[in-house]
This record gives sequence, structure tokens and C-alpha cells, in this order.
Amino acid sequence: MKYDMNTFDPGKILVSPSLLAADFSKLGEQVAEAEAAGCQLLHLDIMDGHFVPNLTFGPALVKALRKDSGMLFDVHFMLTDPIKYVKPFADAGADLITFHIEANGNPADTIAEIRKHDCRVGLTLKPGTPAEAVFPWLDQVDMILVMTVEPGFGGQSFMENQIPKVAAIFAEIKKRDLPVFIEVDGGIDAKTAPGIVSAGADVLVAGTGVFRAPAGMKAATQQLLSLSDLLPAR
Repeated sequence: MKYDMNTFDPGKILVSPSLLAADFSKLGEQVAEAEAAGCQLLHLDIMDGHFVPNLTFGPALVKALRKDSGMLFDVHFMLTDPIKYVKPFADAGADLITFHIEANGNPADTIAEIRKHDCRVGLTLKPGTPAEAVFPWLDQVDMILVMTVEPGFGGQSFMENQIPKVAAIFAEIKKRDLPVFIEVDGGIDAKTAPGIVSAGADVLVAGTGVFRAPAGMKAATQQLLSLSDLLPAR
């Protein structure tokens, strides 16, 4: 099955496992297992070694994984000049491209470029950036990604002080009655997820919490999916 944002149930948690935490020696098998476990999205962190101090994947990897997966490819640009890379990743199979409000360029231009290539648009912000920075763009995007760690490396501890930011973004989306998802990324697992879900986050990026879960991917995913009852009403 090929997932897209039109197939997602409103008011239900979605889990987007971060490929950074997968076993790189068997990526295809890991992605297939995550999909079978109930994950409808796959989170792909694209880092340039400049915007953040790490390097990760290029379009070739996205294209290789696209052949065998129906998951929505949730591509998170941690790039200084995101507009330059929209076309290569869209051509490789990205479905949703999220870029940072702190990156170079006018966000309106990057949004237009992503739409031009028939991808959904996400906008993200670092922990130190206030919620209000994304408010002018809420009616132009499909998702807001709140980083709950400093972007750049996996396996960091969840920053609880980002919960009020999620709540503020949720309140603004609700006030304006916008169909915008709120995604959170960083240190998300069964222990940290309830608080952030209660604040309004409905898409959970969990790398270590899914790919390296001691109980296995299916049990970890189902535990996160079961938190839907905690979501506040829109």
C-alpha cells in the first residue's frame, strides 16, 4: 500500500521512525519491518555538515529505498540552502519535504519550489526558535516539525521544555482551523511521548525508540500508536 497524507486518519497518532537509528547493514529489511509494524511514514534526515555538524543520506539512498516501500517518505532537510536540493530528493521519491525556518532563503520561495515538485511541505524549527516564528506560514504548509533535541545527531535526550512550544503551535492551528500536522523529533519513546502528545503532537519521530526497541519494532510502534486517546480535540 502506498501511503499519502490523504490516507491518514485525523485524531490518530502516526509514527515516523528515523532511519538514522536503523542497522545500516540491512536497511531494506529494517524499513520493511517498520512498515509491517504499523509505521506509515519513514523519517529521513538529510544533513549537509554545515547547517548541522553531521553528514547523512543523499538522493540515491532515497531512490533505492523507494522501490520497495509504500511508506510516506518524510524527508527532513537540515541544510543551509534547502531550495537547491528539492528537485533531486523529489525526483528520488520524497513525499513530504520539511525544511528549517532558520535556513537560508525566503521560506515562501522554498515552499513554492516544494509544491512545484508535487511534494507536501513541512516547516521545522530548532529548540531555541520560538513558536511564533512559524505562525506566518501555517496556512501554507502541511506539517510543523518541532525539534525536541538539537538537530544533528540521533540518540539525544528529550527536551521537555519544548512541550509548551508544541502547545502554542497547536493552539494557533486550532484557532485558525488549519489542517496542519504537528510532528516532534528527538528522544521520543513510550516514556516521553505522552506529554508531548497531550500538547498536540500527532506525528512521532522515533529512531532509537522503534528501530532499537528491546521489545521489537512492532511492540514499540503499537505502544506509541495507542496514545491517540491523549490527543486534544481540534
